[in-house]
Amino acid sequence: MLVSACSSGGSGAPQQDSADVPVADGGEIVIGAEQEPDCADWLGTCSGSIWGSYIMQITTVPVAFNTRREGEDWVPAASSLLASEPTTEVTDGAQVITYEINPDAVWSDGTPITSADFAYTALEIRDGKDILDKTGYEKIEKVETPDDATVVVTLDEPYASWKQLFSSSYGVLPSHLLEGKDRGALMKDGYDWSGGPWLIDDWTRGTSVTLVPNPEWWGEAPKLDKVTFQFIGDTAAAFQALKSGQVDALYPSPQLDVMSQIDAGIPGTRSEADAQTGNLEAIWLNNTAFPFDSQAVRQSLAYSIDRKAIVTRLFGSLDVTEPAQSFFTPLLSTFASSDFDAYVLDLDKVDELMTGDGWSKDSSGVWSKDGRTASFAIETLAGNKRRDLTLQILQEQLATAGFEMTINATTPADLFGKAAPNGDFQAALYTLIDTFPEPLNLSSTLKSTNAPSEANGFSGINFGRVDIPGLDDVLDAIDRETDESARVAAAHEADALIAEAVPAVPMVAVPNVLLWSEKLAGPIAINPSEGPFWNLEAWGLAEQ
Repeated sequence: MLVSACSSGGSGAPQQDSADVPVADGGEIVIGAEQEPDCADWLGTCSGSIWGSYIMQITTVPVAFNTRREGEDWVPAASSLLASEPTTEVTDGAQVITYEINPDAVWSDGTPITSADFAYTALEIRDGKDILDKTGYEKIEKVETPDDATVVVTLDEPYASWKQLFSSSYGVLPSHLLEGKDRGALMKDGYDWSGGPWLIDDWTRGTSVTLVPNPEWWGEAPKLDKVTFQFIGDTAAAFQALKSGQVDALYPSPQLDVMSQIDAGIPGTRSEADAQTGNLEAIWLNNTAFPFDSQAVRQSLAYSIDRKAIVTRLFGSLDVTEPAQSFFTPLLSTFASSDFDAYVLDLDKVDELMTGDGWSKDSSGVWSKDGRTASFAIETLAGNKRRDLTLQILQEQLATAGFEMTINATTPADLFGKAAPNGDFQAALYTLIDTFPEPLNLSSTLKSTNAPSEANGFSGINFGRVDIPGLDDVLDAIDRETDESARVAAAHEADALIAEAVPAVPMVAVPNVLLWSEKLAGPIAINPSEGPFWNLEAWGLAEQ
């Protein structure tokens, strides 16, 4: 934990923790959400915005494993959907996993959650088109359902991260409502079923999503009668809404005004900031688009940036001053090395690499080759002032190094639903989030077979079309190895290959920040992979 403090009127005086305040039954709260998801079809490519998962997926879709704290670490823990910890064994090179379903688990219409739901979900992901990410599911050889409460999944090879199946961003979907139908159409604008503690009561596009308790939920019943997520994309407006009492909680991207207001203290609020994060912000490059189809250019870009200066400027007030040196986040620090620490600002190295690749500077000081300049556009999500400042600094640093960068502000729907899957971009600045405490994102984002294409129905999130010689085999080893030391060794080998090829430039592991009104009570805290609303059913109004 980097910072865990209470604030009131800037005095910094400690107050009673919200977990120690008695929680009243009933009432309503409003939470500010900085992004509106494009859709609620969690399997589809339209679901790339993490805010959809925070607001609706985690609160309504049952999963096999949750992410829970164990000592100082966050680990997979069997959820209440299961009657017991699944068993797994490797036989003749195949891995067999057996799940037993909790007999109390039911959908919101009273229908039991059965093995048919597991089978439907697994095969829909494995065989479907327009699937966001098939990592792990492509290994499924067969799914057997000997009875309603038992699921037997056979993988064609050992898979160390098998606990992410039916967990992470997908969970389990209701086969009795979706099988044989157009899942995307039925779920796109929300749905009226749930296997979690909450139901989606209303989604008014452009305004809000409202949740109400699921009366058939078999676990701890929500304390609140209603939770409304109000979409407020502008940080200043969101803070004003918190100060005025229009909203009761915020989970803002850490920005300069966020940090300054936390430091100054916001009357009547508590705050938490956590550096043990699963958030990696990076400059993601399209490795098949000019000029980043050249490794020398990608390396030169990395040597053109003073990443430490940028990180210190943006996050110094939270004592975060070091740039990310790996594509493994702090949540997965066991697997990380620091190979990217070789990339510091070095204009002589830029000159050496670019001239060696046949470039020379034109009269404007911009690198040029074969009549084309080292000019590119970088995509960013509109309304994020921290990223705006990041890009302004980058623009200045890169101009000094001989690169010409323009900025395109876009929406999550356009970036993650259109441009990135189709490869219609040169570079983009956004945050990749580990949604499960397993090293999954490296394969998902950098394995060549996960590049979206017409052949695979534009499934996969290797948006940069990365294809590094030898990397796929190493990533397969990370996924396959069950010996932890061998797995870590493979992860370090992967980090070295990635640092040499520079398919993207890691910038910073973005800290998590949560703010909430003192009128709220309960165990309010950040979960680095499931977000801030992972235990929303335990939140409530402070008992008067």
